[in-house]
Amino acid sequence: MHGRQDRDLRGSGLTPPLRIAIVGGSLGGLTAGCLLHDAGHDVTIYERSSRELEQRGAGIGFLEATSRYLAERVGTDLDEISITTDHIRYLHRDDSVAHEQTHEYLFSSWNTVYRRLLDRFVATAGADRYRLGHELVDFESGDGTSGDDATSMTFGNGAEATADLLIAADGIGSIVRQRLQPDAVAQYAGYVAWRGMVPETALPSNVAARLRDAITYHVFANSHILVYPIPDQTGSVEPGHRLINFVWYRNYLDGGDLDDVLTDRAGTRRDLSVPPGAVTDHHVAEVHATAAARLPSTLAAVVAATEEPFLQTIYDIEVDRMVFDRIALLGDAAFSARPHAAAGTAKAADDAWALSAALHDHGNLDDALASWEAAQLEVGRALLTRTRDVGSRSQVHGTWTPGDPTLIFGLHEPGD
Repeated sequence: MHGRQDRDLRGSGLTPPLRIAIVGGSLGGLTAGCLLHDAGHDVTIYERSSRELEQRGAGIGFLEATSRYLAERVGTDLDEISITTDHIRYLHRDDSVAHEQTHEYLFSSWNTVYRRLLDRFVATAGADRYRLGHELVDFESGDGTSGDDATSMTFGNGAEATADLLIAADGIGSIVRQRLQPDAVAQYAGYVAWRGMVPETALPSNVAARLRDAITYHVFANSHILVYPIPDQTGSVEPGHRLINFVWYRNYLDGGDLDDVLTDRAGTRRDLSVPPGAVTDHHVAEVHATAAARLPSTLAAVVAATEEPFLQTIYDIEVDRMVFDRIALLGDAAFSARPHAAAGTAKAADDAWALSAALHDHGNLDDALASWEAAQLEVGRALLTRTRDVGSRSQVHGTWTPGDPTLIFGLHEPGD
């Protein structure tokens, strides 16, 4: 596979091993933490949430970069934590099949993968190395020019820490990126993703049966929706226990229209997303009504059965740098690309694998970071360009063509 490091990365070219602080305990931070701990480094993950994380309704395309650590290092049977679909199917408005092709995807849920990675990190590094309730509020990077190269951190709970390397895996709203690269601001793409999930048992049996073996699309004017099966909240992949997950991209004008849909039940205008249960009743009703009016009946049934849909604003973020002295930006803390390649979690995991490889291959930290940055900037820019193009085809230009091979999911390129 493109860019894959197949050698054993345990052990490191850096002596002594590094003290590494990872800010952000989501999938990217956990993958990096597991890999770098395996390599012999002294790793601590700092998560701002006071409790273990959970994302309701978040299905993910389980690309190789995301699944690789669990498959290779933990020995996880991926069939235990993901669902294989073997078709890509498009429906006409009248619910007939517009296009169908054989293609295999793996789908899992954010919660399932998070739990497996967290269990692994805690089992190997220790529970005290995954520190909840630690929101980074200030930091200062060591620059390698003096005897004390430590990067210092201060957290909202009053705790302080130092490290040889700080990895910012703190997501699209990264405080580290905002301070180090303030010009790299989120650019609204012009649309949001409405999301939701429903137990397959809550759907008519014919609807559930039709959606079990495929990722199912409907594309219409300035919009498209995709539906696929994922594990349930306990991680079960057994038929009858699965969830059916939908992602529906809809355009909203920046300003009043976007402000309105992002204003929650409490009257608070959200920036990035409105979680399940917080979307106002009139917007939930509008989504259900529009689904009934515009979508094929099979897909409309999924939306209608979702009592608490939620939404995520689609943004592009592009950085010029990923390394600042002894600080590295990873995953969405650097590039945030539109979800159309199903590569958000894969990009973060790929950054982690590439960083582990660079630290293994170089005896000098600055050389390792420079090598890693050059390669991952290229990956991020290419992904951002491709996902912008894909989004524009459906949401703006109306040139999305079912069966187009460039629409296949993948991190480095379609299918990879």
